[in-house]
Amino acid sequence: MDKIRENLSSLADDECSLPISLEVIGERWCFMILRAALNGVGHFEDFLSEIGIARNILANRLTRMVEAGIMTRRPCDHDKRKVEYRLTDKGQGLLPTMIALRQWGEKWETGVPSNPILCDSRDRQPIGEITMRAHDGRVLEMDNLCWIDESELKSDSDRSSRDDMVVRHLKEIGESSVA
Repeated sequence: MDKIRENLSSLADDECSLPISLEVIGERWCFMILRAALNGVGHFEDFLSEIGIARNILANRLTRMVEAGIMTRRPCDHDKRKVEYRLTDKGQGLLPTMIALRQWGEKWETGVPSNPILCDSRDRQPIGEITMRAHDGRVLEMDNLCWIDESELKSDSDRSSRDDMVVRHLKEIGESSVA
């Protein structure tokens, strides 16, 4: 029996969303632009001065992000000669990804919390670690994850047959690379 795994050679967005997502935002300057936008930067010149990016690279990345629906481009309300870039709902949806990367960097690269600290606006307390959660809210680690073919999930009408599903546990993948 073949082991279940993602089709790693596929770059088609209908088979795996990761390659197409990386095509849109998987580059350092896109993340720096997103970070600036999440901090309230919205004008071309402000992006230039805040993140130290070359004008042509900034223009290219902003165009790509607008075309991808991550940002909008519109004339400023107070000065119609200026253009303002704002995150769309799709762009705001990247916030958990950005925070997860920031937290990863704090833990594994810098070893110190970034400042300022992102907090819950109601309680004024730092947000918790971004985690993977099960359908019932449990925090999941790699040992708790497995691949299941989509066809088995669609055909599963009662929970009692879940033990019969063909699965590939991620913990087994990690163990096989150690041997």
